[in-house]
Amino acid sequence: MGLKFSKQSHGRADNMNLAHAHQQVIHCLITNFFVRNLVSKKRRRLLVGGYDLDMSYITDRVLAMSFPAERMRAVYRNPLWQVKSVLDMRHQGHYKVYLAGKGRTGLMVCTYLVYIGLSAEEALQLYAQKRTTNNEGVSIPSQRRYVGYWKNTLLFPKGAGAGPPGVNLPHPCNRELRRIRLYDTVNTESIFFVISELQEIPNQLYRPSMEVTKGCCRPIKKGFQRNNSPRYYLSFNRGEIVGESESEEPHVVVQMDTESPILYQKTCLDYYFDKPLHVTGDVRVIFYQKMKGGRLFYACFNTAFIRNSLLQFSLRDLDKVASKGRSICGNAFCLELLFGPANTKCSLLPPSDDDLSDDSF
Repeated sequence: MGLKFSKQSHGRADNMNLAHAHQQVIHCLITNFFVRNLVSKKRRRLLVGGYDLDMSYITDRVLAMSFPAERMRAVYRNPLWQVKSVLDMRHQGHYKVYLAGKGRTGLMVCTYLVYIGLSAEEALQLYAQKRTTNNEGVSIPSQRRYVGYWKNTLLFPKGAGAGPPGVNLPHPCNRELRRIRLYDTVNTESIFFVISELQEIPNQLYRPSMEVTKGCCRPIKKGFQRNNSPRYYLSFNRGEIVGESESEEPHVVVQMDTESPILYQKTCLDYYFDKPLHVTGDVRVIFYQKMKGGRLFYACFNTAFIRNSLLQFSLRDLDKVASKGRSICGNAFCLELLFGPANTKCSLLPPSDDDLSDDSF
């Protein structure tokens, strides 16, 4: 009897341990499912082969996904082994994985869609529809702007089956930044800024962001004129190809009125550069509530795609606008960057209807 009782007790203990193990597995699966869905937010997920992965087919040949992870990160990211299993299951021996991550995935996918013939806006809309449940794909304004830049560099051959487009990258263009102005600001008497640009390192592809200057925008004073720079101009060659003649000076087309009465109807902050600031290539301007900390927002652009001497950004055109950033912007807020006349040696690109660069702000 004692032996039989011992076996029954041991069997019951094994069953209890097995049930407990099953509960732990189920709890782990539910937790992983919840955590992964929480991390992926509004991105669409793919259920295939018993796996639930943060990935979406944008086209039949383009698959966007979050970064494949291992070890602890696999708890809330796509497990690498599951990603490999799905790719081998569906595209055995015919796939490549490019690692970008976060918003850069959408940016690269959209540039590819533009390369195969979509307009910039069509590419952005398709990616948003296929990748997210709320139709918000590439949401960072500067990334959307660069999709438009890329579209403007492509030259599509005419005729069916004419082949892939050519890429006409503009030459680096040096521009003189002369003034930063913020229209219709509220709840602040000063805004600090830092300007940086990507600078090349000899024999390396990596280009770090290097600070070139910083300063503080303050309220415009009525009737105040600066002797060294009282006027600014929009200038371009009308009816002629820019860069056609190296000796030709730009035509003055429009004089900017720096003393317009509308400036004094609402608070405007600005900063004049005593000496024009030379910037080239990819530039970022970050605005702060204080010189150290308290970032408000920022904007990125490329100097080769500035068609005239003025860049304007509304609030929706700025990146990473925090609650503090919104709190200092009135209904008619606008960030304005004023440049000197364009260098006629720069290869500026012709406008297009779907361009998302400075003319769309």
